Amino acid sequence: MYRVKLTEFEGPLDLLLFFIKRDELDITNIPISRITQEFLEYLHLMASLDLEVAGDFIVMAATLMQIKVRMLLPRDESAPDEEDPRAELVRRLIEYKRFKEMAQEFGSLEEEQRKIYYRRFFDADTTTVVEEEGEEFLKDISLFNLISAYKSALDQMPRKIIHEVQLMPVSVDEQMSFVLDYLRVHGPTTLLQLVAHMVEKIRIIVTVMALLELTKNKVIGLAAVEGREDIAIRPLNPLAPMALATP
Repeated sequence: MYRVKLTEFEGPLDLLLFFIKRDELDITNIPISRITQEFLEYLHLMASLDLEVAGDFIVMAATLMQIKVRMLLPRDESAPDEEDPRAELVRRLIEYKRFKEMAQEFGSLEEEQRKIYYRRFFDADTTTVVEEEGEEFLKDISLFNLISAYKSALDQMPRKIIHEVQLMPVSVDEQMSFVLDYLRVHGPTTLLQLVAHMVEKIRIIVTVMALLELTKNKVIGLAAVEGREDIAIRPLNPLAPMALATP
């Protein structure tokens, strides 16, 4: 079994903050039923990509379900000052968010001090390497942005009324070659464009796994597409022209 291992893997609190930021939720008044459902759905999506899900995610899933059950139970009238079941989770999220923002601020200060490294990217129009100062292609993107775009890709896949049992021999290496060939021909693209003509779920899954592997090896760069559940894909170095790729 091919397994993708990520050196930097966001934790369960990062996933909750991702939901809160994406949907502009009040961190002190979390819709626990909705968040629990989405959290479990994302765990399922990560498992389908054969990502190694840390035990912390399983613990958080159990915690969310426990909070959800407690909120469904009748309130004890004899204890008017009974604490909201979400209170401890909210405290953890606020504290984690504060430390994360501090770390990001220190990181920005460090970048300002250095000012000596500039990311290189491929210009599809001129087929040259362009030096871009100050803007990183991987800015404001996390694993959960990719999972969200992956979910959108599955949602746009044509639905088959009749289920066919068919062996689909497709490997991560093959889809890595497909992605690189596609970029050579079409230039920078997005995940939804890349899989637009794919009708097999397994091919979309393996394509996303190929993107993870190419990103880990610093062959491509990814960025969140603002306002859409999609991911921008760009080669980090020039790619030689090749024959037209087919999904």
